[in-house]
Amino acid sequence: MEKKEYRWNVEEFNSLSNEILYKIIGLREQVFVVEQNCPYLDVDGKDIEAIHLYLQNKHGEIIAYARIISPNISYSEASIGRVVVAQAYREKGVGRILMQKAIIFCLEKYKTDIRISAQQHLERFYESLGFSSTSEPYLEDGIPHFSMLLKFSNKHSE
Repeated sequence: MEKKEYRWNVEEFNSLSNEILYKIIGLREQVFVVEQNCPYLDVDGKDIEAIHLYLQNKHGEIIAYARIISPNISYSEASIGRVVVAQAYREKGVGRILMQKAIIFCLEKYKTDIRISAQQHLERFYESLGFSSTSEPYLEDGIPHFSMLLKFSNKHSE
């Protein structure tokens, strides 16, 4: 990926343009609802409180996205969710860079642990980023998940 062709953005909800918000929701629905065949209510009220981290290509398409939630909204810890990479950009390291950027943002802004609800098939990926499973598998919207935690003290001392 040439850097000039891509742009990372970090925005609060009120800073998102209608067009960008539309593209974000479109990507989330394409992956989570259509590809994963999982009807669920994506608009859950948390986007308004979230920080939105996304990657755009030179055509303005959103190709990767993560929603960063401050502590005491989803969990007592900060959280990262709605992590998604457009199909054409998977297996190219984009998801890892997305999560690394989201983790750094959380640790610097909130200085607390980070909790995620990870799809079971991605457990090893999240472990490679420093997360540890804190639950047995459970179903969320019909898909097996694990609760996972990244300790602030572990990452902060590195």
